[in-house]
Amino acid sequence: MIRSWRYIALFFFPTILFAQLDSKSAWVGLSGDDRTALHKFADEYKVFLSEAKSELSTVKQIVSLATEKGFMPLDSNSPWRPGAKYLDVNRDRTVSLIVVGKRSLAESVRVIAGHIDSPRLELKAQPLYEKHGFAQFQTLYHGGIKKYQWVNIPLALQGRIDKTDGSTVWVDVGNKPGDPVFIIPDLAPHVDRDFRKRSSRDVIRGEELDPVIGSLPDDEGSVKAAVTAFLESTYNITLADLVSAELALVPAVQPRDVGFDRALIAAYGQDDRACSYVAARASMSVTSPLYTTVSFLADNEESGSNNTTGANSDYLRGLLGRLLYLENPEQSSEYHLRQVLRATQALSADMTVGINPLFPGVVEHGNAAKLSHGVVIKLYGRGNSPNSEFTARFRGLLEKSNVPYQTYTYKVDVGGGGTLGKYLSQELIEVLDCGIPLLSMHSPYSVSSKVDLWNLYRAFQEFYGK
Repeated sequence: MIRSWRYIALFFFPTILFAQLDSKSAWVGLSGDDRTALHKFADEYKVFLSEAKSELSTVKQIVSLATEKGFMPLDSNSPWRPGAKYLDVNRDRTVSLIVVGKRSLAESVRVIAGHIDSPRLELKAQPLYEKHGFAQFQTLYHGGIKKYQWVNIPLALQGRIDKTDGSTVWVDVGNKPGDPVFIIPDLAPHVDRDFRKRSSRDVIRGEELDPVIGSLPDDEGSVKAAVTAFLESTYNITLADLVSAELALVPAVQPRDVGFDRALIAAYGQDDRACSYVAARASMSVTSPLYTTVSFLADNEESGSNNTTGANSDYLRGLLGRLLYLENPEQSSEYHLRQVLRATQALSADMTVGINPLFPGVVEHGNAAKLSHGVVIKLYGRGNSPNSEFTARFRGLLEKSNVPYQTYTYKVDVGGGGTLGKYLSQELIEVLDCGIPLLSMHSPYSVSSKVDLWNLYRAFQEFYGK
């Protein structure tokens, strides 16, 4: 009887059990020209990810790309005219791209907000120590990670060191061919019996995420002293300078195509540099939009959007205030700014969980996202979803331009997460969460679909008004 009812359910409710909307692979029916353009876009994205492995290096890459496309630094005398292109950098860790629209800011602004930080390992203030003939760095992690995934993989060290004389030393070791890498060694299965009872989250503990950075002692037999001397001779820094450093250990792996068909991309940092890169590229493709467009790419989302470079700061509000002043200094009061904020419409663009073929049960399939099935509209519920009017407007844009889309809502009582939307909505900005799905999210090597990336680009262009 139970089996009979199961078959009846499958017959009458197939869309509830196995599909949402009329979702099908976005590869189906794709023209040859679109496939060529799609793969070209994906190749350019991989080049970007190979260099952009922290928010600092990401800002550098986006500024370089935008400058090539004619974007100029925003300043207090920037001319206000339709089609003018500006970039604004906040403390080297947040970047915004602006294209001036034909209509006034008070009528509306189109914002796409993403974040450019990704889960990683950071160095403690006094990181260097020696133990059992190895020099190691003490670390702490940024963002949610599965700690066991960070052992036995090649790591690169990237970031900056600021000295008391005002100079900055940039560090990037492990990403170039021939560079040394760093590694966190795991136990061999021959000797780990006493550790096998640890839970999966504690297979490797936070205080055990210390990479080996050297093993060759100096003439006195000290490996720590040898590393200290290397840092002084190579970078002209002392151990005290590491107190004012922002150095991150990131996977020393390059983006690669996945599968015989090359339809997927594996890379570090796709959450959320994928959406941020696509937003930036959409800004660069805009010529003369009806409304002013802003790609706001923030820092520290993985740690709560805090600090002066996070979305919870006053930066975006201040940026819109500056734009309002450039448009009309006589109508740039707090009252006028509030009008602009209320009229602004935004997409909070971030990655989401895709159905994993090995572990499909963690999601409810009727409301889950699939790789290669298009843009994801994320509806969290519990007061965290956009209003239905704005959702309908975005749906209309996608359907009019034949951009495939799907939805995602977390399985009840399983888990959840948010993005930058709540910080934008605090300013009465209308916000909708969207993105594309990933496999192995927050891991050192996550997987996305090229066709999803391409359709997100198309969606962002439509939102900006091309």
